[in-house]
Amino acid sequence: MLEARKLTVAFDGRVLFENLSLSIAPGERVQIAAPSGAGKTTLCRVLAGYLAPQAGKVLVDGAPLPKKGPCPVQLIGQHPERALDPRLRMEASLMEALAGQGANADEGGRRSRRARIRSPRESLSESSTALLLEALGIQSRWLARYPHELSGGEMQRFCIARALLANPRYLIADEISTMLDAVTQAQIWSVLLHQAAQRDLGLIFVSHSPALASRLATRVIPL
Repeated sequence: MLEARKLTVAFDGRVLFENLSLSIAPGERVQIAAPSGAGKTTLCRVLAGYLAPQAGKVLVDGAPLPKKGPCPVQLIGQHPERALDPRLRMEASLMEALAGQGANADEGGRRSRRARIRSPRESLSESSTALLLEALGIQSRWLARYPHELSGGEMQRFCIARALLANPRYLIADEISTMLDAVTQAQIWSVLLHQAAQRDLGLIFVSHSPALASRLATRVIPL
């Protein structure tokens, strides 16, 4: 269960939300609904651990979000160019998401001596990863490119792949398809819905499209 308990966030003396509590279960698809400027993106950033609230806390299964390693809550934003390191080729950006994935640990948190730790590059070449990239329409020749050499839609595909490769429990999609053409929107959401169902992910999304929201949401949380 992803929980926000009594969150309060304010900027420059303006309170965006106060004592806000909510919970999202695995498998749910929840829309965060509010007018523009009401704090939807801010709430998404707080739930994913990018922003600390003035009061309250975010928990996954009763525990705080980890300060190191892959976060169980992954955020995909509206502007992929802001999320990607311009100095890294796209392959390296994907391998960042895989860097925290290693061999299984024993009950004391130690890796098994017999388990071979795969490198991020090896993980990237696995069939399941290759199938994910193919489903998102990511072409192999794009892996050697820098973000500025790709279109917004192409970069967004990488941001989605990177979030999914981190093996999250919950995925937050903040207006991820607003700037994309209809064909790309349909492809991206088809992949996300399939992955969410297959992995039993909790999906939290923000969208100003009533048609998309009505098709996706199993529940709506108004701010």
